[in-house]
Amino acid sequence: MRFRATLQRFSKYPFFSKKAFILLSLIILLGAFLRLFRIEDYLTFLGDEGRDVLVAKDILAGHFTLLGPRASAGDFFLGPIYYYLIAPFLFLANYNPVGPAVMVAFFGIATIFLVFKVGKSFFDTKSGLFAASLYAVSPLVIAYSRSSWNPNIMPFFSILTLLFAYKGVSTTKARYWALSGFFLGVSMQLHYLSIFIGAIIFFFVMFDALFQRFSKDIKTKTVIFGLIKSYALIFFSFLAGLSPFLLFELRHGFPNTKTILGFIFQSGSVSGSSNSTEIISSVFFKIFSRLLANFPPPEQVYKFSKITIQFWQIGVLALAFFAVVLLVSQLYKNFVKGNRDKFLQHLLLVTWLVFGIFLFGFYKKPIYDYYFGFMFPLPFLLVGNLLGWLYERRFIFKALSLLIFISLFYINIQANPFRYEPNKQYKQVKTAAEFILKQTNNKPFNFALISGGNSDHAYRYIFEVNGRPPVTIENLQVDPKRTTVMDQLFVICEENPCYPLGHSLWEISGFGRGEIVDSWDVSVLKIYKLERFKE
Repeated sequence: MRFRATLQRFSKYPFFSKKAFILLSLIILLGAFLRLFRIEDYLTFLGDEGRDVLVAKDILAGHFTLLGPRASAGDFFLGPIYYYLIAPFLFLANYNPVGPAVMVAFFGIATIFLVFKVGKSFFDTKSGLFAASLYAVSPLVIAYSRSSWNPNIMPFFSILTLLFAYKGVSTTKARYWALSGFFLGVSMQLHYLSIFIGAIIFFFVMFDALFQRFSKDIKTKTVIFGLIKSYALIFFSFLAGLSPFLLFELRHGFPNTKTILGFIFQSGSVSGSSNSTEIISSVFFKIFSRLLANFPPPEQVYKFSKITIQFWQIGVLALAFFAVVLLVSQLYKNFVKGNRDKFLQHLLLVTWLVFGIFLFGFYKKPIYDYYFGFMFPLPFLLVGNLLGWLYERRFIFKALSLLIFISLFYINIQANPFRYEPNKQYKQVKTAAEFILKQTNNKPFNFALISGGNSDHAYRYIFEVNGRPPVTIENLQVDPKRTTVMDQLFVICEENPCYPLGHSLWEISGFGRGEIVDSWDVSVLKIYKLERFKE
């Protein structure tokens, strides 16, 4: 009875019909299952994730920060908003790092709804359902929705930021400009490429001003005044959203801002090429192929026959071409008819596509899949529009629409994350760290991790949660009496073979001359216990 009453309540609103509500509910439930099922077993819990929860734990203890995570591709830091977002979820999960991962999954699930909302509002209900369905099962999207990492919630904030920008342009209400600018500031704290979203909004607002100037009898002075007002509202709201980061920058002379701008635009190579045209064409192909059709990354192409890869490429390019052509034709048609609202909706998507891809031509660094986070929803909206448009035509086109949808759905769903056994990284880290604690005999100890590139923060987090953090060895200038060097050093080896004695790692070399007194195999790890060498 309650479910029926809920359906009746929603059916009163034009946004929902009973059928659409049921289908959307099923889509969201499927997306939620793919993101939450056995999330603790599949989540990534390495050094970066350990660092994040260590900071979040400190925030919960009252030690606040204005600096966020260090960027993985450059020597600079982002804003701290991600730490403050994950802290409540870490607390609710009783300091289990699965809490922040669940938060990321919730944002991913909410993005499915936003994709439907935008698809439904900009096109029609069928287009929204097609787009949301494909977004819900995309393996690449799912992969970035199941672990705690600051770029992983970018899709939610990017589509929300642009949706409010559209609302601001279409209604001229200040609150929408303010919300768009504020969430742009939040996005900039998640990943530095959010600067591209700022450029997209800038040009979108400008194009609308030009449209009003030449399609209506509006004075140039009025248009310019409105443009300045819009930019000012967005800019100052952006500063508010970015305020924690800006406070740090103001206090220290903008070191991260300078480094970020230099990092984005300085020369370098991207996937073996610095040619902007090649970069742009590569990005265009990737955002459709990797997100929509589960096209393999370069290192896995060899697993498929040449004919399969060529057919795959042609299919993706054809789908992308017709989706873009349809959108541009709809944009032009609404421009000619003077249908400003629909024109603005399609203009936003075209601006998002063109500048989102074009700006990568200036990015002279390697481009990874997660860099497209601010564009994740876009190819689904474009293809959803194409499928919805075909579905409304004659039977043969309706059949083609369903065939394309079923093919994409199958390609994606069969590549779900449960094909492989879970890595159980959190369990492995927790087991190793708690094993060490049992071997310390409740005495203070030093700790080191020998790894090919991982940091020791994940292990240190487990030590912290258990109330037994290792003593950090300080250098002689800070600790001339070497009081931070304990009688025992535990070394975890993630490399094989592993030789801790005489290793150049500071946590080992700072311990001084030692000898191995014991070793254990714990899961896939090797753990050594060292004591100071006795003559």
